[in-house]
Amino acid sequence: MELNKTEITTPPRPAATVLLLRDGDEGIEVLMIRRHAQSDVLGGAYVFPGGKLDPADTEIAITQRIDALADDLHLALGEPYLDTATAAALFVAAARETFEECGILMAHGIGQEGVELALKRAREGASFAQIIDELQLRIRTSGLVPWTRWITPRMAAVMTKRFDTRFFVAEVPEGIAAQHDDHEATEAVWLRPRAALERYWKREIVLAPPQIQSLAHLARHARAADVLEEARGRLPPLIEPESFEEDGQRVIVYPGDPLHSVQVRAMPGPTRLRHREGRFEPVSGFEGLFA
Repeated sequence: MELNKTEITTPPRPAATVLLLRDGDEGIEVLMIRRHAQSDVLGGAYVFPGGKLDPADTEIAITQRIDALADDLHLALGEPYLDTATAAALFVAAARETFEECGILMAHGIGQEGVELALKRAREGASFAQIIDELQLRIRTSGLVPWTRWITPRMAAVMTKRFDTRFFVAEVPEGIAAQHDDHEATEAVWLRPRAALERYWKREIVLAPPQIQSLAHLARHARAADVLEEARGRLPPLIEPESFEEDGQRVIVYPGDPLHSVQVRAMPGPTRLRHREGRFEPVSGFEGLFA
């Protein structure tokens, strides 16, 4: 993975990402998509579906097309300085990006046939808001549970853009199949979190640090229900990585690391990743992801 050493002075853009979960024969699985190689954000990397907040998301959020009160969604994010409309819009953005990037529609009372119709309308140029309105759907925001909040550091390690991304967890609706869009994403695959990290360690796939840390976190759970229980039992922690150079290598530290400005841990897993031979890895090696 190529490093970026530019200080980014622009404010971070609000964004939403969804960790879609299901229970497989060997344990919990998470959906990952491969970004198109030409994408200006993590091109070629395996990520969770997501993207930046769109103005239309706020318009949907203030209609009757969501299944929860905006005030309740605002409380779930745990961000008192965020306005209520934007908080609700982030849930809508999470649902919209999930639909656009992997064909999974978080809406009540819709099966695969309805999803195919929605995808057909999207290919015809209909917006997400138009599709929701035409099919008279209600977005299942209640199924999107805030998990973590990541803010890209000013001295970016990978990207040249900054994002303030709310990570959500959600169990994939039964009977709905994932399918990549062949535009922003060129592959959609279900992976056990540890298996995804093993593929990364073998250099079979590319992962960015937030995905590495999130997979290491998920790997500590056996079932999707366990993840959702954890998420519903606490507010999403704020994770602001801090990066610096040490012995000619880029190092990223997280809350709880002795070199981070916040000494309280925000998540399990390593508190430090070092960029070595083209990838980020814990100082103590692969098993350090699960210590």
